[in-house]
Amino acid sequence: MKGVMSTHLEDYAFLSDLRTGPLVSRGGSIDWLCLPRFDSPALFSALLGDADDGRWLLQVADGEVTERRYVPDTFVLETTWRGPTGVARITDFLPPSNEHSDLVRRVECLEGTVTVEHDLRIRFDYARATPWVRTISQPDRPALLAVAGPEGLLFSGPMLHWQQPHEEGTPTGGRATRLGGRFDMSVGERLDWQMTWFPSHEEPPTPDDPDDAYHQAVQFWTEWAAQLTAHPHHQPIVRRSLLVLRGLTHSLTGGIVAAPTASLPENFGGSRNWDYRYVWLRDAALTIEVAIAHGLTKGATLWRDWLLRSVAGDVDGVRIMYGLAGERDLRESELDHLGGYEHSRPVRIGNGAADQYQADVVGEVMIALGALRDAGEREDEYSWGLQQGLLQYCEDNFERKDHGIWEMRGKTHYFTHGRAMMWAAFDQGVRAVEEHGLEGPVERWRELRDRLRTEIDEHGFDDELGSFTQTYDNREVDASLLQLPHTGFVDYDDPRMMGTVTRIEQDLADEVGLLHRYRTDTGLDGLEGEEYPFLICNFWLVEQYAMSGRLEDAERLMNQLVGYATDLGLLSEEYDPGTGRLAGNFPQAFSHLGLIRAADALAATRRSS
Repeated sequence: MKGVMSTHLEDYAFLSDLRTGPLVSRGGSIDWLCLPRFDSPALFSALLGDADDGRWLLQVADGEVTERRYVPDTFVLETTWRGPTGVARITDFLPPSNEHSDLVRRVECLEGTVTVEHDLRIRFDYARATPWVRTISQPDRPALLAVAGPEGLLFSGPMLHWQQPHEEGTPTGGRATRLGGRFDMSVGERLDWQMTWFPSHEEPPTPDDPDDAYHQAVQFWTEWAAQLTAHPHHQPIVRRSLLVLRGLTHSLTGGIVAAPTASLPENFGGSRNWDYRYVWLRDAALTIEVAIAHGLTKGATLWRDWLLRSVAGDVDGVRIMYGLAGERDLRESELDHLGGYEHSRPVRIGNGAADQYQADVVGEVMIALGALRDAGEREDEYSWGLQQGLLQYCEDNFERKDHGIWEMRGKTHYFTHGRAMMWAAFDQGVRAVEEHGLEGPVERWRELRDRLRTEIDEHGFDDELGSFTQTYDNREVDASLLQLPHTGFVDYDDPRMMGTVTRIEQDLADEVGLLHRYRTDTGLDGLEGEEYPFLICNFWLVEQYAMSGRLEDAERLMNQLVGYATDLGLLSEEYDPGTGRLAGNFPQAFSHLGLIRAADALAATRRSS
């Protein structure tokens, strides 16, 4: 394992059927796949180890990739290969989600002749279970059936074969560690392979016709994208970012995962490796705001409904994140048998931060639901009642310290950003009564809002530094302070905000001008090691520059950040300027949300200038 180099994140493509999101490398290897949901145990885990931890490689023998792209406005991936005697195109896609999950891999020979080869290593449950594989009869041809415990996979298409002797079993079946095959093709020929997941206690399903599946996938995505309007600034990547947000959304529940991956490191070789396959209230709230801004009100209401369902029954103990359907048990554990991406360990699944108290979350939710009201979406007794419950939760926790937006694992503090978001929560409650005629204890909310403003002005701003501070009890700055104007607490061009920006530039920017979230060497977060610059913090800085009149700085930084996206328009959580590589979970909803908002701020500033 020590000699294995991890595939760069830039080389991965993301696929989606609105239930799961595999990663496919430029070289044709599916190294990460969780079925049937984003947060299900992975059956391909090579991303966090090596090939023996599970993958499906499909490539042109002795060939090289000359081009790859998404079919426009879709997550249907086309990769063109040139071999010694010909050219082929491999198309990877998942048809729109149905009662089972399908993955289709299509090869078309475009010129001359090519040989394609497979290397399939199925490792259920994060490479802790190798399946029993046997041949079964299907209406048109034999197929392979792989089973391990509760999970089953059906492989349809030209037959793959055992690449080493069975560890156990008979000539027609056994415990298969590796399957493969080589297939010669001539110009005009096409071969399709299809993998279908199903619960192993059920009969194997009949796979969709590959042609129908392809047309369904293309039609689904292009019809959804047709509602997107042209954007005046960085149109292609803004459009792709909106598609990414949709692709990270679970079609049945409406929950949007922060990323489809787990334990990709915030620093290569480090221990800051977290599972992001869950739904953060903050991410869902920011997605609602972006959806509204781009005319996607129907999608925003779906995300709102997820928020309300997840919080229902738990309004006096709101959590910062939930499972895709609102699950609360996200306990964290470590997978010691996996070597880790770039040897970054431990490899974690689950997320212990789910149990944290973070004071900002309700404010984020209330701002988003306020924007939905302003867009004309009517409240009902249920939705407004739950929001009143959220404000009561804020009041009940008014004096409580928290872990901050960045899920620090050290001691709790009064974080200025969190207190400002709590101010925003009560402010939205007051606005709902005053501007929309809803009922509620507005005098009490107004009192608590005013108390928070006085408190933040007194304890969250340092007159000597001329800056807001990270917490009430230190003189550090934090990139989350760039969000204060977004809450309405302070104007973008307020002298206090301008002073805060100056301090952030001085204290948190690296040699190429990229911001870190905060200074890790203070020990405040209770974690070992360092981390790379966070992309969303830098998009927040673009927004701040644009809205405060520094348009030239905003455009310069925006162009720099957009340049870090992959050739397919994807962004991860962090960027390492030392190696020029993306880092952290990928693709990351937070980064794409930040990009869209930054582009919107630039467009708004141009319109008003």
